[in-house]
Amino acid sequence: MIRRIAYPFLLAAAAIPLPVAAQQAAPAFRERLPQDEVIYFLLPDRFENGDPANDRGGLKGDRLVTGFDPTAKGFYHGGDLKGLTARLGYIQDLGATAIWVGPIFRNKPVQGPAGQESAGYHGYWITDFTSVDPHLGTNADFKALVDAAHARGMKVYMDIIANHTADVLQYRECGVQACGYRSVADYPYQRRGGVNGPAINPGFAGNQVQTVENFAKLTDQSFAYTPYVPKGDEHAKTPDWLNDVRWYHNRGNSTFEGESATLGDFAGLDDLATENPRVVQGFIEIFGDWIDRYGVDGFRIDTAKHVNPEFWQAFVPAMQARAKAKGIPNFHIFGEVFTDQVDPGLLASHTRVDKLPAILDFAFARAVIDTVGNDKGTAELARLFSGDVLYEGGAATAQTLPTFLGNHDAGRFAMFVKMGFPKASDDEVLKRVILGHAMLLTLRGVPTIYSGDEQGFVSDGGDQDAREDMFASKVAVYNDNHLIGTAKTTATPSFDEANPLFTTIATLARLRTAHPALTRGRQVVRAAGDKPGLFAVSRFDPSSGAEYLLAFNSSTAPVKAQVRIETGSTRFTALAGSCAPEASAPGSVTVTLAPLSYAVCAAEAAK
Repeated sequence: MIRRIAYPFLLAAAAIPLPVAAQQAAPAFRERLPQDEVIYFLLPDRFENGDPANDRGGLKGDRLVTGFDPTAKGFYHGGDLKGLTARLGYIQDLGATAIWVGPIFRNKPVQGPAGQESAGYHGYWITDFTSVDPHLGTNADFKALVDAAHARGMKVYMDIIANHTADVLQYRECGVQACGYRSVADYPYQRRGGVNGPAINPGFAGNQVQTVENFAKLTDQSFAYTPYVPKGDEHAKTPDWLNDVRWYHNRGNSTFEGESATLGDFAGLDDLATENPRVVQGFIEIFGDWIDRYGVDGFRIDTAKHVNPEFWQAFVPAMQARAKAKGIPNFHIFGEVFTDQVDPGLLASHTRVDKLPAILDFAFARAVIDTVGNDKGTAELARLFSGDVLYEGGAATAQTLPTFLGNHDAGRFAMFVKMGFPKASDDEVLKRVILGHAMLLTLRGVPTIYSGDEQGFVSDGGDQDAREDMFASKVAVYNDNHLIGTAKTTATPSFDEANPLFTTIATLARLRTAHPALTRGRQVVRAAGDKPGLFAVSRFDPSSGAEYLLAFNSSTAPVKAQVRIETGSTRFTALAGSCAPEASAPGSVTVTLAPLSYAVCAAEAAK
């Protein structure tokens, strides 16, 4: 049985006044539920350069010192918070109502072995959790961004990390070599260097006993390796408590299986001992302060599945309480639990065990890629949604899951389409990408657009290959890509609001937010099959009960079929595509779809 303590959190600081415009917009945007949003995700370094003076982060030297090299895909390119603030109108024109901003915290500028160095442009190598990375601007710049977004009625979600910090700590046994994972069974906390080593840490009952008193007995960290802070890095991290080796697992690199998934270092990054009450309290203070000071509207949690459940069980309620004290009743928290399978059970377990309110819906992305970007049938989508009951809170929680098609880690949706149909014409690829976005923007969940998808970005792979610049890029492997829906390349600024993907997304985003059935409405699958073709669902207005029929054709042949509907749904209006004006019979309507097309049909509300 695991014993726990109640982790207190700081009282909310005095509210920071918003501009008058933001004060006027606040009641409306604060009242929106998480599922009411359309999210736009971006990495600030790759979005817009508003201040070239901060490109090198205040550092002097070559790229291995400053991290800045706009010609290399793995280094800083110059985008910043001022640039993002200046482009809020573009994002709002797309129909987005919330912005998920990649991590903005100060990062270790460059890390990696000789010849394999890259920079912390992505924000996931944090050294200072209290300050904005100087490559991106200042804390004042972030406040200006949040205030400007709020003035427009837009929400801002921060990307946060509690699993690890930048790679600063080292192990004496490894030198420059990577340290393999050493398990608790082979290297118990109570022995130095293995089961046959001398006794250390007397009385320590193991990390499953998560009390201050128990962890006070874990004084010797040499159970698996001998961790140390290199000379000159004694105060490399902020807050200063993060520089103590006691607050880390110190067991070597994770294999991402078994216990190493939570106790191992993520590719060499310093893995925090998040089961230790000191670490829990420390991160409640750190991230609670960002809520207090800036009034952000939610957190996306990086590498959430690599943190023990008890951490989230303490952290989430503390953040929700902090937000409510700040006047933010619908603070959206969603964790990253990566999977490349249509496995809602895996995702749902983290809402039941970890008590995370929501999870990024990787299963949705996989299902749409398989359905639209491959030759699989539409039944996989039906199986995906049948798993909604597995989430804590059931289908209501499933509505709050951020859905997406591709991202900055795995690669872009257009890339998967091209991989699945390498001989497809440009027109077919465009139609498939549009069809995928139609699913994203009308089906249950919170649609999340990855910056650049609306401009036809394709990507060459995952990670660095999927992190193209929105401003004019100098990276050759980005600029040689054939974009979708345009003859332009990433060598020119990519803020064209006439791109057919932009206009389609903008239209569908506004359609979604204008109709509560498409944001909060209950969803029922009406038609699916084991081959490419028809997929249909009904969604219902939560107030009137009016039915909205959504139909998609994933095949290259036209579709005509009878689809079951409610018997009270007799007349339909086409909101997108083509719809039969009347039901064929009580409980049945004819659906006719061109190849790779979709329709949104609204029934008259029952009188």
